[in-house]
Amino acid sequence: MFDCPRCHTGLDKFKSPAGVYWQCPSCGGRTATVAFLRKMVPRPIVDALWRSARSGDYPRKRQCPSCRRRMPEIPILLEEETVHIDVCPPCQFIWFDPTEYERLPALAQEPARQEELPLEARVKLAEMEMQKWEDHYLADGLDDRMPDTWWKVILSVRGMPVEENTKTAFRIPFATWGIAATILLISIVAFTDLKGVVQSFGMVPSEAARLGGLTLLTSFFLHAGWQQLLGNLYFLLVFGDNVEERIGAGKFLFLLLVSTVAGDIVHIVGDPRSGMPCIGASGGISGVIAYYALAFPRTRLAFFVWYGWVRMPAAVMFFLWVALQLFGAQAQVSGMSSVSSLAHLGGAGAGLAFWWFTKRDRA
Repeated sequence: MFDCPRCHTGLDKFKSPAGVYWQCPSCGGRTATVAFLRKMVPRPIVDALWRSARSGDYPRKRQCPSCRRRMPEIPILLEEETVHIDVCPPCQFIWFDPTEYERLPALAQEPARQEELPLEARVKLAEMEMQKWEDHYLADGLDDRMPDTWWKVILSVRGMPVEENTKTAFRIPFATWGIAATILLISIVAFTDLKGVVQSFGMVPSEAARLGGLTLLTSFFLHAGWQQLLGNLYFLLVFGDNVEERIGAGKFLFLLLVSTVAGDIVHIVGDPRSGMPCIGASGGISGVIAYYALAFPRTRLAFFVWYGWVRMPAAVMFFLWVALQLFGAQAQVSGMSSVSSLAHLGGAGAGLAFWWFTKRDRA
């Protein structure tokens, strides 16, 4: 007996010309196998769902009606609304919430009509349908379609990247929230005497061993103003929860630690005689961003430019960000910038190394 993942009611079994499917008598949701759907829709569309489910890039929430394992939720756009199709790779089951099965455009096609066409024509139709799918649901680049929530619109217009196919964390990210709250509290307290606190606890390259080297860590919790503080907190909260869910709280905190120290070391190497204090959490957060981009490379991020919203995979945006940091590092070494791009690169390098050495542990 299969159970509905929404209301846990036993599913009713039905037979159709394409095979067997199961439907919930309570909520109307239904499930079918990948093989069943390949008889009902162009194969490339089902293959795209299948590849996305097996990529490991999407969050898992609901239990499979068959094996009870958590199914990846694959986001697609239907009638200007993002819906999530649940796919179980081990069982090859696909779950549709009420009305999702009926709203999916490709499911309206009759397979019998395709069978009447010559093989070459059917292949061409499938290719065209796949291209239409990718252009409509998975498109990147510049367009005028706004993000799906008002706060994402506001943030993207302010120049902040926002997640498009959002990977909601389904376990409470205690470590991410705890670190963010600590940064916020310490920074606010430090604002009452910022100059004195920075002189005492900021990381100074020419005095790197000061306080037994603890300034490499204390500088992480200090910020020069509200703009730097809120920007760092935003990136930590947006990307940190997904990374923490992927690797666990302990490894997440260790990633932040090594990225922070690596960022400080690269900053020191860039100008070891500098007496200018360096503060901010961006070096450690850069490591989190790097890990996120490598662990979830196909997650689409969007931000606003003058003519509309630009959308691109997280991996592509990350490498563009690295290129900007390389230019920034050159300006920093030349004395033309006070932003520590070297610390960003050092932290990102640590995040990349952490991803590489822990890839065997990834789910």
